[in-house]
Amino acid sequence: MRVLSNEGLASKSLFMFDALVKRILDARIYDLAAQTPIDEAPLLSARVNNRVLLKREDLQPVFSFKLRGAYNKMLQLTEAERARGVIAASAGNHAQGLAVAARKLGVKATIVMPRTTPQIKIEAVRSHGAKVVLYGDTYDDASARAKKMVADKALVYVHPFDDLDVIAGQGTIGVEILRQLPGILDAIFIPVGGGGLCAGIAAYVKYVRPETKIIAVESDDAACLAAAMATGRRVRLKEVGIFADGTAVAQVGKETFRVLRKTVDAVITVSTDEICAAIKDIFEDTRSICEPAGALGVAGLKKYVGQTACQGQTFVAIDSGANINFDRLRYISERTEIGEKREAVLAVTIPEKPGSFRDFCAALSRRSVTEFNYRYADASEAHIFVGIQVVSDADRSDLARELEARGYAVADMTDNEMAKLHIRHMVGGRAPCIHDEVVYRFEFPERPGALSSFLGKLGSRWNISMFHYRNHGSAAGRVLVGLQVPVEQRSVIPGFLDSLAYPYREETQNSAYQFFLS
Repeated sequence: MRVLSNEGLASKSLFMFDALVKRILDARIYDLAAQTPIDEAPLLSARVNNRVLLKREDLQPVFSFKLRGAYNKMLQLTEAERARGVIAASAGNHAQGLAVAARKLGVKATIVMPRTTPQIKIEAVRSHGAKVVLYGDTYDDASARAKKMVADKALVYVHPFDDLDVIAGQGTIGVEILRQLPGILDAIFIPVGGGGLCAGIAAYVKYVRPETKIIAVESDDAACLAAAMATGRRVRLKEVGIFADGTAVAQVGKETFRVLRKTVDAVITVSTDEICAAIKDIFEDTRSICEPAGALGVAGLKKYVGQTACQGQTFVAIDSGANINFDRLRYISERTEIGEKREAVLAVTIPEKPGSFRDFCAALSRRSVTEFNYRYADASEAHIFVGIQVVSDADRSDLARELEARGYAVADMTDNEMAKLHIRHMVGGRAPCIHDEVVYRFEFPERPGALSSFLGKLGSRWNISMFHYRNHGSAAGRVLVGLQVPVEQRSVIPGFLDSLAYPYREETQNSAYQFFLS
């Protein structure tokens, strides 16, 4: 968590937001957008010893807050601008908001969306009457294409976040929160991609109640605001993770950063596992399923409580959207227990003799086993890949020590990404005749034909000795590859893999590979 020195903002600092606050108060969006409720989260509140409230933007007509900003911007256009038609780049939620707003006002809308956008969002945009153009793998690819179409076809560009009227539309959420909660409000936890939602809420809340903390929350693989805050200027990330596709932005907006650098009290980054756990938390309290970006606020709130040990405070987390492909839920469910610190994933070496499994299970002291994979190693020992229920990180450490005290060799794989993505599905794949093997993990944008394209680029320069691919509904395809590369050729591998233009990481020395596959 990066804490910023914005305590007690002076009126001089707030004066610069007078015009933006006026735009927020002048927004007339409620003939289309809904005033969403704030719901208690009793189960989560009890667990973190603070009052947790959820601002339910997933209950908007398009299941996302983006309708507010898109409609407010459309209302500000002149008749001549509306006649030209509008265009936007979006990973989905802004696209739906703009499509609905355009239909309401009788304006033609074109939306450029990354090819990695969940299908549910693409179909939703089309159902609202907008033309969809699929282009590129990221928001930035789509944005560049949309701006070219602006020049070619004289369309009006409606930015998803870096526009004062869009920011003002999102800022109406801040107005509602302070109206709905007139008492003490200690902090608001807000998802951040380009920053429009956070800038709008922060500008209004800090103007009216500067004592309320604004906590921005980002996915740790798309933390463009954290990077900007650290350097004091906007920076462009070289790579952006797209699990939380609604906030997968490489650079925070110019207008949004102007606001956020003066109003945000802290920036928290959260992992994929922590986001998955937050999705489950929201479901357990509301029986609703939010998208990954929509759960960032809750994930950040939990991390903030864990880092500060605060108790008895009142927090609001923005549940920003619920546009999620159903098939992504299997991946989310798989990662939830680790994100909640409720599962330890261990590689344990046990004696290869009768009764060793029974003895190992007895050593677990009645703990529940969530997964158990076994592979014969040799006549003296066996390696098992086991998932075991725990209650915290400290409990996980205690478990490992208890097993080691009983004479077991234990390697903790809970934070080993390769083990969680691949090895747990591959235990049992040793190949003694394989030599000169090096192992790499790749990610590529998931779409039809993507796996074939990846294999085509990989080519036949070296023999593929191992390959594991698993499609689990994510926007990114994940592959584990073993290549037989003679030692004298290994110096050329980095240059070759860089030319493929896919994110990759060498995993040859990864302990999970060494235990179960090498």
